[in-house]
Amino acid sequence: MFKRLSNTLPMVAVTVNGTAIDATAGETVAAMLLVHGEHTFRRTTVSKTPRAPYCMMGICHDCLVEIDGVANQQGCRIRVVKGMQIKHQTGAPELKL
Repeated sequence: MFKRLSNTLPMVAVTVNGTAIDATAGETVAAMLLVHGEHTFRRTTVSKTPRAPYCMMGICHDCLVEIDGVANQQGCRIRVVKGMQIKHQTGAPELKL
């Protein structure tokens, strides 16, 4: 459904849920996930309802993912960098004491 119009930027390797994929350096995490066919970024805390990006500008918070071990990161506002570790979220993140 989603595709890049052109790809003149360098590609970098990232990991999504343990799988290595190539991403365009500088694109947002949300855009990269959508291009790679990811349609559920997180699930809600109570009902586990699937959520995906809606506004793509940081207002709705439906694009929350875990990036490099930090939960609740807005995928639409964070740009992809080499070696980034991205995971989907289910419910509230666990507290690390």
